[in-house]
Amino acid sequence: MTGVGKHTGPPVEPRPLPRRRLLVLAVGVTLTVVAWGFLVWAAIDFGSQARSGEKLAWVFLGLATIGATACLFLALILLTRLIRTITSGEQEEAESRPVVPGGRRAAR
Repeated sequence: MTGVGKHTGPPVEPRPLPRRRLLVLAVGVTLTVVAWGFLVWAAIDFGSQARSGEKLAWVFLGLATIGATACLFLALILLTRLIRTITSGEQEEAESRPVVPGGRRAAR
């Protein structure tokens, strides 16, 4: 008797996670989030100075705002790559299954 279903067959050993890549991505996310927080704090400070009448503070406010936006965007990209690296082992198992031409009915 042959097994029917997607869980029959030889067990597939999951690949170990690439620890170095995970570490680099995690440190990258952490550093960009810290930089984002610092730039947001600086933008708030420059905003209060600009409202007090300092003209040059408006330039620094704009630069801090652009930098904070870039840091948050980069942190989101790195976080997405981190999650994809963690979940790639599950996807490889699904991709390693043999494909039967004709679908399920032809396999019977």
